[in-house]
Amino acid sequence: MVKPRSRSADEALHASEVETLQRRIMELALERTGAQHGALFLWDPRARALALDFHMVDGLVVNLPGVRLRRRTDGRPNGIAFHVLDTNEPYLCVDSSTDPLYARYFLDVGSIAAVPIPYQGRAIGVLSVSARAPRAFTTAHLDELEALAASAATFLRRAQLDRAARERDGRPFLIKGLCPEWIEVERRIEAVAPTDAPVLVQGESGTGKELVAHAIHFNSRRAEAPLVTVNCAALPEPLFESLLFGHVRGAFTGAAFAKRGEFQKAHGGTLFLDELGELPLGLQAKVLRALDRGEVQPLGSDKAPERVDVRLICATNRDLAAEVRAGRFRHDLYYRVGVMTLALPPLRRYKDNLPVLAQVFLQEAAQRHGRPANRLAPEALALLAAYDFPGNVRELRNILEHAVILAAGEVVEAADLPPLAGVAPAAAAPASSTPAATLRVLREQWLAGPERRYLAELLDACRGNVRAAARRAGVDPVTLYRLLRRRGVSLPRARTTP
Repeated sequence: MVKPRSRSADEALHASEVETLQRRIMELALERTGAQHGALFLWDPRARALALDFHMVDGLVVNLPGVRLRRRTDGRPNGIAFHVLDTNEPYLCVDSSTDPLYARYFLDVGSIAAVPIPYQGRAIGVLSVSARAPRAFTTAHLDELEALAASAATFLRRAQLDRAARERDGRPFLIKGLCPEWIEVERRIEAVAPTDAPVLVQGESGTGKELVAHAIHFNSRRAEAPLVTVNCAALPEPLFESLLFGHVRGAFTGAAFAKRGEFQKAHGGTLFLDELGELPLGLQAKVLRALDRGEVQPLGSDKAPERVDVRLICATNRDLAAEVRAGRFRHDLYYRVGVMTLALPPLRRYKDNLPVLAQVFLQEAAQRHGRPANRLAPEALALLAAYDFPGNVRELRNILEHAVILAAGEVVEAADLPPLAGVAPAAAAPASSTPAATLRVLREQWLAGPERRYLAELLDACRGNVRAAARRAGVDPVTLYRLLRRRGVSLPRARTTP
């Protein structure tokens, strides 16, 4: 039996239903205003913050679970969304460069139109659209948004209550619409998630296979039950059977107590077998039996097999069809786990959306580590665009986490990125090539000499006092120390005034 939801089906909205309707509201908002970006914010009373419930950027759905806008404590503007929420009045930002309320929250924009979402005389959230250019919206666009927000308010109030009831730390993060291959994957996820069919997720390492497994589980009827993950490449073969099916006390040397297996732990929910291609051949028959019969036998048990109700999701970066032909994977298990197959594209297939992806991971890392970095310098983005990302999305996320930790201020500079193979000066194109292909090496050639001389003269003028030099240069001391090391400028002993 599947563990029931905490509220009845009549009272609760399914996650996929919420997303579908919110997406339609946003599409209408963009269509009626000609905007490029749009956001739905709903007030979260427990967090005392605006939750970014639905977000579209240049046609991409960019939902960021856990992202909250909070009022600032440093005297800077709280932003237009908070102003609309607090005043319960629409607001038109004609030019963000001169607007006193404007505060950047994802990408820099030139103009904004925002209206409250009204419910029983108060604002429960904000519907906002934006464009890169200034003066993109008029009061007529505000009227269109107000009518849309008013007609959608009752549904959005239900969505607000439902999110508060069901939101958990495990809510999956997913960007939608990145490329045609991803759109097909998303279509299949929506179709297969409500069923109990086994799913096989295939793709290169780092393409997001575990993320997809979480998305399927979260949107299934088993969402309130456990999602249990097993990495088939992480344990030696002798321990696999005990891990998957459990054992009784005394089943083998060292079995001092009985242990439930992962199949039993996932009862009523979903079992995710990552790196399925690493599953030992001898165990594949037992996994097949557990799937076909819905029962498992703990090691050393002489009792009747235990019944389990488990939905299976598997992932692999191997070509399982080739493994079957080579005799390393059972053909019957291959067909059993691959009722629905999802092929995830590598990052290089949708690098044109790199600015949005990078911004998402940058903000995610900044929030997790409590760092101020919230944007990428153009030079840093150009370096990322020139890189092939053999580790795919996981590598991009790790690169930006590294950069966020090193960044001294709000902007991630090129120097904050780790070394990127293939984008090093030695691998750059000849000088006669276009500058875009050799941006890093040209930047070094242009800046290295003048920057070294500037730093040496600056330190000399400040008598070796790094803090004073940093103030004069307009950077913080950490950044200045990093520049000194990078340019090979030795730090003189600080001199005092005689």
